[in-house]
Amino acid sequence: MTTLSELLAEHTRMQGETVDHLQRVVSEWQLLADMSFADFLLWVPLDESPEPDGANTSFRAADDVVRVRGGGRAVTEGRICRDDDPRWHLEVPVRRETIPVRRSGRTVAVLSRDTNLATPRVPSPLEIAYLGSASDLCQMIVDGTFPHSVPLGTTEGSPRAGDGLIRLDVHGNVAYASPNALSAYHRMGHASDVAGTELAVVTRRLVLDPFEAADVATKITEALEGKASPRMEIRGRRASMVVRSLPLRPRGDPAGALVLVRDVTDLRRRDMALLSKDATIREIHHRVKNNLQTVAALLRMQSRRSAHPEAARALEESVRRVTSIALVHEALAYSVAETVELDALLEKVLPAIRDGATAEARARVRVEGGFGTLPAGRATPLVLVLTELVHNALAHAYDQGESGEVVVSARRSAGWLEVVVADDGHGMPEGFDVETAQGLGLQIVRTLLTSELEATLRMGDRDGGGTEALIRLPLGGSPNGSG
Repeated sequence: MTTLSELLAEHTRMQGETVDHLQRVVSEWQLLADMSFADFLLWVPLDESPEPDGANTSFRAADDVVRVRGGGRAVTEGRICRDDDPRWHLEVPVRRETIPVRRSGRTVAVLSRDTNLATPRVPSPLEIAYLGSASDLCQMIVDGTFPHSVPLGTTEGSPRAGDGLIRLDVHGNVAYASPNALSAYHRMGHASDVAGTELAVVTRRLVLDPFEAADVATKITEALEGKASPRMEIRGRRASMVVRSLPLRPRGDPAGALVLVRDVTDLRRRDMALLSKDATIREIHHRVKNNLQTVAALLRMQSRRSAHPEAARALEESVRRVTSIALVHEALAYSVAETVELDALLEKVLPAIRDGATAEARARVRVEGGFGTLPAGRATPLVLVLTELVHNALAHAYDQGESGEVVVSARRSAGWLEVVVADDGHGMPEGFDVETAQGLGLQIVRTLLTSELEATLRMGDRDGGGTEALIRLPLGGSPNGSG
């Protein structure tokens, strides 16, 4: 989707500060639309300076060049203009108003506000408060004082009008509070109505932290003095609330302030529950890692006491496998997500395999490329597969005292992870078939690749000598849903 800044760069010669101002306008028009009960559209002149001839002016919205009826008057007269007659859209009468967007004394764009006239009714107190506040803000757009010059992004996540709206008079007393705003204050601990009360004082009494209390009271007071503030979150005894205050100064005359509030109590409780759940999961991984390390230590002790070389070797291989799984759980114990950074993990696993595989071979292990991250359900079997293949290469590709190199290389695309384990040893034995090989290590590899990873394995002679094992792993998913 084309962004506003891209459209402006393509079709206008606007300066960066003007572009920032229009982006702030767009970031605020959800609030304007909600309070106006109308649709808004931003029209940008085809060049930076519309012709002040009083005629209809050519503007561009998205990729359509149009003639904005009334746009010329709004530009030349520098005021909000309303069409004399409603226009019809899909058999619905619509009243259009054009609002010049001014900055530094110049009109840089035009906002159109289209109101549906099909269902006239007597406005409620809420609608009166909404429409009055919207009119003040629209006039401030004409004045060039709204939106306020706050850093882009500081209004992100701000309360909307429907979350809770409070209109203050010039003295800071509540002239109107929407039902949702009153409900949020009741949940914070205010038992009675807020109408007629001094909102800064009431809000300050409800906040637990004295610094937060003083800060929010100051921001509400500063809004009465013409200073806007970014949103802030405050906490009471039983609830939490997000507050944002906006000054209302149409034509430069103080008209009070607008305070938007949103009850975020349930949202914060869910956040805390998720944090607690994450902490529990990490603790489980930590304990599993400790238990696996204990099992590995016991197996290692048994291996050292064994009088049979084959039994000792089998126990040592079990130690290696258990240690590899323990390292995966160690990585998960320090992760905020159920994903594993394979590159960092293999830096720990592969040297341990090299040191413990065989005392006779002096081959080294090297990693090329990047594995990236994988879900825990896929990382564990993949690490086991790689440890088995690397151990197999170190144990069988080289003679006693012979040096060499085993290279584990990865290539990752959007849908696949391809891993090659290659050695420069003696190559595969005559008649060897990976699908029928009876060694325990390769049986483990075949089982994990088929049942856990839905991956394929191909082994063959490497160009220039040695053996090469290719794993092709789909990244889209896995049978257990962990992908």
